Amino acid sequence: MEAVHRALRALEVVGRYSGGVSLAQIARETRLPQLVLARVMEQLVRANLAAAAGPGAYIAGRALLLTEAASGDGRGHLQETLSWVRDAVGAAVYVARYTDGEVCITQYADGPATPLVDEWVDFRTAAHASAVGKALLAQLGPDGRRDHLSRHRAARFTAHTITRQEDLFRQLDTRRPGAPLLDLQEYAVGTVCAAVPITSGPNAECLALSIPAPDPHRLGQAARILQSEAAAVLLALIVAGTGAGGSRTAPRPQEGAGEPGSILITAT
Repeated sequence: MEAVHRALRALEVVGRYSGGVSLAQIARETRLPQLVLARVMEQLVRANLAAAAGPGAYIAGRALLLTEAASGDGRGHLQETLSWVRDAVGAAVYVARYTDGEVCITQYADGPATPLVDEWVDFRTAAHASAVGKALLAQLGPDGRRDHLSRHRAARFTAHTITRQEDLFRQLDTRRPGAPLLDLQEYAVGTVCAAVPITSGPNAECLALSIPAPDPHRLGQAARILQSEAAAVLLALIVAGTGAGGSRTAPRPQEGAGEPGSILITAT
């Protein structure tokens, strides 16, 4: 969140100067240290939210201009960001949100070499067994978790599925701070997943990946990359914020880019 807030501060300054703004001016207005600001601007340029306008100067990037246009809402930039993360981790990636007491996949990016997990059981009823569900449940209080599990019984899907409420809560509460939530073939045999919380608004959200191979080394490497790119996805979600309406459940996936649901993000 700190990285995202720094990027938003720099982005706000860039957006105020239609003719471009120098790095020195951005530094004066954001009060960010020189090396920190240089890293922030690199991230914004890579995300197409800012663009170089000459030596040490920047203007609003293509993604930001599309967001501000009458016909643009930033969703295209969010999908581009997810596609970049998909290629970086070498796996299908998902954004999920806990809304109205249900797990909802709001966006995803997959491809021929990075297939989506086969949703053989509705994700809404499998929060206890999926990395997505665990990352969302981890952000709820005990009462919220118990309410969810009272409506969606913790069924056993594989030999690895955790079904005892006490064991599940212990796993959620004792993980190392910042560590991703994992699904080690708990939802489906032959598929492993990881998820990290990326919430900045009133609803719990997460960024997740799935790999159709039970390879702990590959999952660990992909999860580390997922963590490192979580700030970029959160920033894209903030840019793409569109209000509180829309579908509560995910559309059936098709290969390529997923249609986004409605996302409400508040930057503070």
